[in-house]
Amino acid sequence: MAKHPVDVLITAKSVAAKDLLAPAAPLPEFAALAATTHPRHNVVGVGIGYKLKHGKTTNIQAIHVYVEKKVPKAAVPKADLIPPKIDGVATDVIETGRIYAQQAPPIAQTRLRPAKGGASVGFKAMGFVMAGTFGCLVTDGAKRFVLSNNHVLANENALPLNSPIFQPGLLDNGVSPGDRIARLSKFIKIKKLPANNKVDAAIAALDSPSLATPLILPKVGKLGSTAPVPAVVDMKVHKHGRTTGYTRGRVIDVAADFNISYDFGTARFADQIVIVGDSGSFSDSGDSGSLIVDRSNNQATGLLFAGSTTHTIANHISDVLTALGVTLVI
Repeated sequence: MAKHPVDVLITAKSVAAKDLLAPAAPLPEFAALAATTHPRHNVVGVGIGYKLKHGKTTNIQAIHVYVEKKVPKAAVPKADLIPPKIDGVATDVIETGRIYAQQAPPIAQTRLRPAKGGASVGFKAMGFVMAGTFGCLVTDGAKRFVLSNNHVLANENALPLNSPIFQPGLLDNGVSPGDRIARLSKFIKIKKLPANNKVDAAIAALDSPSLATPLILPKVGKLGSTAPVPAVVDMKVHKHGRTTGYTRGRVIDVAADFNISYDFGTARFADQIVIVGDSGSFSDSGDSGSLIVDRSNNQATGLLFAGSTTHTIANHISDVLTALGVTLVI
């Protein structure tokens, strides 16, 4: 089947995102609790990829329309149906469930010295404790830093610079101040709708270089290069996260736009990576910050930050490194 030119795909995705991801009318503080098929209530993301059939990739290029709940066509008013084509490009409706920034329930975690990528990390703010995942080590050429998400290290823009970061996170039985390994150094501000975001990312400077190693917990291990590799559809990837540990999956989209739920509100993220697990879920709450790694060469490709029970969303790692002005350490 002939492929669409790249500009045609990008234009069709932009049209779909503008129409389907526009903010719905704000809900009152309390509302009647009913599900809805209205696209602006049900669509959570729009991307570019190939049609999926029975979980397998076909050769038909498509605009991916990610929905919280897929319902039978007969149950949806004609005016609310996702069109079969947008600007001449086929559409593919994919059920993801609710997409959210993957914050965590408490679980027992190990204190690691030196700490490794894939381990629990977190902050303390106004009595609130949490935990996410230490992605990997990065450097600005002078210092070494823990890399993770803004919402894991900086409390969704709210934590002051120089705040202590703990391993394990205090939610996971970490102890303050004894388990401090770093201090928050920089974060990329997450902007609310209607602004677009590219990354949910932050770094924390190690208190001492000996407190962490570039190794990532098994079975990811040592990165193959300090250079990242661009994500591509059908790339086979793996990660080690604080909650689900080691999992394997594959990329189904590298240019998806999503509205992501945070505690402070909703934020739009453009051109994100979408991953599905090879067997069950690729990630869960608390895996935010995990480094996504290409299984063929063990090069970094993404930074996990959001998802649902079926789909994982990651920033392109090249965007993360550029925004923070750092490089990977191996």
